[in-house]
Amino acid sequence: MKIKNLKNMSIKRIFHDPIHKEIAFDAGKPEELMIMELIDTVAFQRLRRIKQLGAASLLFHGAESSRFTHSIGVFCIARKIYKRLIESKSSFSEKKFVLYGAALLHDLGHGPLSHTSETIFMHDHEQWSENLVTNYSPINSILKKYDNELPRKIGELFQSKQLFSKPLRTLISSEIDCDRLDYLLRDSYNTGTNYGLVDLERIISALTFLPDGNIGIKPKGVIAIEHFLVLRNLMYRTIYNHKVNEISTWILGKIVYTIKHNYEKNIWLDNSLHKWIFSPSKVDFDDFIRNDDITFYYHLIRWKDESFEPLSTLCKMFIDRDLLKASDISFLSKINRLKILAFATKLCEKNGYDSEIFCGIKERSFKGFESNNALKIWDGTYQSALENSSALIKTLMRSDESSFIIYPDMIKNEIKKEISLIKNNS
Repeated sequence: MKIKNLKNMSIKRIFHDPIHKEIAFDAGKPEELMIMELIDTVAFQRLRRIKQLGAASLLFHGAESSRFTHSIGVFCIARKIYKRLIESKSSFSEKKFVLYGAALLHDLGHGPLSHTSETIFMHDHEQWSENLVTNYSPINSILKKYDNELPRKIGELFQSKQLFSKPLRTLISSEIDCDRLDYLLRDSYNTGTNYGLVDLERIISALTFLPDGNIGIKPKGVIAIEHFLVLRNLMYRTIYNHKVNEISTWILGKIVYTIKHNYEKNIWLDNSLHKWIFSPSKVDFDDFIRNDDITFYYHLIRWKDESFEPLSTLCKMFIDRDLLKASDISFLSKINRLKILAFATKLCEKNGYDSEIFCGIKERSFKGFESNNALKIWDGTYQSALENSSALIKTLMRSDESSFIIYPDMIKNEIKKEISLIKNNS
């Protein structure tokens, strides 16, 4: 990032981004000055310390980017769409501040390791994003300088209450929004895969206004949207729902579970993380901001070296990447899955592992494309639902479910043999 003076003496700040290249902010434009001020707040800088892909770096070593970089990328896409599509509509000019603010701040409420927090702490990042925007003074005081109602408008947009502007809702939270457009590109780049190479410019150029004022898609953009949705499906199947991610989340969840059920053993916890685990309703803004990936990892390292069993072993597994194993049992009936679980449970106990901690079934579902007739194709005369314009998109609307049996490495061979035996006898 560099700062330089322009001829008109306004300040221009430039972020060099691996996806969007040069992202420039001009303080001579009020809406971009607002964004610069928001970026410099403690709450937004905290996002540098929240990994975008959570524990996925245990699988994809390049997956070290942060919610900070992603959030700036989402703003960049929102600004591109505004300039290409909305700027010419004078009735939407005042919505620029809402769109830009919501795009930048949409992930402000994420906990440690991003979505992993929602599983292990039962943390609602969208609710916290709204809370920070509407009630956290360093953020809402900046927003109110530009529009006294701006915190409320952005907060309502996060919580799906914003009815006065359909285009904003589509751009901030829909199946094809600025958030998804950035994270597919960014996550594909950082994991070293090629699944998420979205034709961003083609999609943006295909956006148009429907007669009801919402955003639709020109016929020329259908193939680019098909491509986007296929890539999204592949990213979920190969990265987001990968079994190593499931195992890592399982271990972290069992760490928190063990702490909750053994607090009488005088486990070391700082005050903020203590609230996150034992009394989340009492977490205030200071507690929220203090808890990031660095703080959480520090606790894991201390517990690894200083705690009792099984907490010490669980932390060692995660920190040293000496993980539990998982086998896919999605193809088995529910009865046979329970047979495998019973078999694994006995083996765990026989080998000295607490089966409630180190063994279990992890199920995961992936929802396909959900349009609900909301995304329309518009050729200037007729409009139709996106899914009715593409057989491929209809196929991508199907949901998918997976099921894994998780267990210690020591019993891997026996588990695999038993799975094969049950499969052959089914």
